[in-house]
Amino acid sequence: MNLRPLAGAALALTLVLGALHAPAAGAQNTVAAAEQPCEAAASDACLIGFDLPGAAGRLHYYASRSDTGSPEAGMAPTTALVVMHGHPRDANRSFDAGLRAARAAGRLGDTLVVAPLFQVGEADAARCRTRGVPVAEPGDALWTCGGWLEGAPSLGGRPIGAFAALDALVAELHRRWPSLKTVTLAGFSAGAQMLQHGVGFAADPPAGLRLRYVIADPGSWLYFDPVRPVPQRDGQAVDWSACGSGAAFPGGCEFALQPPDAAACPGHDRWKYGTGSLPAALGRDAAPARARYAAAEVHYLEGALDSSADKGTYYPILDKSCAAMLQGPYRLQRGVAYAAYDRALLAPAQARQVTVVPGCAHDVGCVLPSDAARAALFPAPR
Repeated sequence: MNLRPLAGAALALTLVLGALHAPAAGAQNTVAAAEQPCEAAASDACLIGFDLPGAAGRLHYYASRSDTGSPEAGMAPTTALVVMHGHPRDANRSFDAGLRAARAAGRLGDTLVVAPLFQVGEADAARCRTRGVPVAEPGDALWTCGGWLEGAPSLGGRPIGAFAALDALVAELHRRWPSLKTVTLAGFSAGAQMLQHGVGFAADPPAGLRLRYVIADPGSWLYFDPVRPVPQRDGQAVDWSACGSGAAFPGGCEFALQPPDAAACPGHDRWKYGTGSLPAALGRDAAPARARYAAAEVHYLEGALDSSADKGTYYPILDKSCAAMLQGPYRLQRGVAYAAYDRALLAPAQARQVTVVPGCAHDVGCVLPSDAARAALFPAPR
């Protein structure tokens, strides 16, 4: 398949250079009179557990409030921001980034901030543990360090897929806080990879609940076609470096989408980079998963400085497999190129944007609380 190059302007690439206007008066009025302890920072006291379906075990999550809303504790939340942790399972840091984002937007009063914690058994946890995050308790659902981010089933005799566990969390939040009208699932790094791969395999949300996704700086992407982006200038293929980096990317480059040489990179379109050889446990074939992704409300964020091997990009842990490198050399390039693919082949009518966050490398504490990310994380009510 060969497509005409996509002009850089057609990417709907949004670069926010200055501070946005202050939150609207209506948003400011939703702030509770007194900030609650769990609206300040993550702590063990902010952890809530619930039973997963099928007796699969328990899943815990940090929450900015434990009550459903009262005159003493503030109004009942109408929106939830769920921040999915990265590979080191830094749910505490992800939660704090969500709190900072909500506070900066003036939305702590009407927003429930949540960060789930996918637990790993003690024997495996040393490879993906963050200081301050509780260890697994007896009865918790357990995954491997890499299993949860691919949607794999949990370990044990009554497994549940990681995507299904996330569905269960959405249902649990709606049950516990029935005032919720919108749930935004935001992921950064490996958490973004997990969310982006899971969109097409998610269950329908509870009736009346608007479900949104914000995908920020994943290491790799799930493509629904065998094509991959090839940067071009004046109709000729060029190296990615010719398109600049940071805020200057993609410069004057366009993208052609075409299948790569299968012999040079065998398996490039297999799961988790494509929809070939989908695990049966995902419960959905490629065509319905593609349709579900195309219809979903999805927004893309990328740190402007997450575009090189420089300090702060955590380049040593970036996926550099052949299949991943076909998507671009660095996270920003991969995200912008995926947006080009999305707009050309996946969901042209959605006109999805990728917002580039100035001054941020690979840091959830920089990207999510930024002014640039605010519109994606806190949409206007419909």
